[in-house]
Amino acid sequence: MSESTSWVRRFLFEALDIRGALVRLDDVWQALQAGRDYPPEVARVLGQMCAVSTIIAGNLKQPGRLTFQIHGDGPLRLLVVDCPESLNLRAMAKVDGPAEGETLTQLVGAGRMQLSLELPSMREPYRSLVPLEGDSVAEVFEHYLTQSEQQPAALWLACDGEAACGLFLQKLPGADARDADGWDRVQHLASTVRPDELLGLDAEHLLVRLFNEEDVRLFAPREVSHDWPRDPQKVEDMLRSLGRDELDDILDEHGEVVVHDDLGNHTYRFEPDDIDALFDDEGDDDDAPPTLH
Repeated sequence: MSESTSWVRRFLFEALDIRGALVRLDDVWQALQAGRDYPPEVARVLGQMCAVSTIIAGNLKQPGRLTFQIHGDGPLRLLVVDCPESLNLRAMAKVDGPAEGETLTQLVGAGRMQLSLELPSMREPYRSLVPLEGDSVAEVFEHYLTQSEQQPAALWLACDGEAACGLFLQKLPGADARDADGWDRVQHLASTVRPDELLGLDAEHLLVRLFNEEDVRLFAPREVSHDWPRDPQKVEDMLRSLGRDELDDILDEHGEVVVHDDLGNHTYRFEPDDIDALFDDEGDDDDAPPTLH
């Protein structure tokens, strides 16, 4: 096992054309939540999104970046999970009003999901809008994966304040020829998993518990990280691009300029003297600005 407490592990049913993956986010999930004070319902949905996005990003065949965004008109206005093939995860949520409701539909309201995929071979990122078909993160991604890859997929997700975990299964094209009952049997066995087992058991014990009569090959873990250090230069370049007049207006109103990088979860504060210093050496900004107030 990896020394990291956050990992994804692929597995394969040797006698069946069925593949799967397990993901566990411990330290990474705790770092993503630090200082954010998300309502429990929002944290649960965001954690489940992090788990399934990590599984999908872990299957990228070449260097790239995968971003999922859910937009809605309910109290949960925005969810963003950003994960490259290196599995260096970022995520955030925006909430407007009391986050009441148990289902994804109740929290998001009328919404949609956008997938963005950036690859070095592409001049522009690939973007696709996905309908939110289902009342849970698992149901939405089961539908998305089944439609996009033309092969049935199944997900079981669990999240609490300490960890976000998931179990993924996918039927491959030759599965029925290998064993006509294999996919139904494996799905039925997986459906017996309890949230406390996803959150509490390691990969080996969970697979034995669920599939003890199947021949399962478990691959080595891949570490998941959340390593996004502060980048003051990027923020300073963004502030210069806004112009001195706009920054002076913010200083007049608030006495300081505060920038919060939502995905990186860093806050930057600039006093009047700091703003003066910014314009001694002007630079360029190539990135969209973070949240500013």
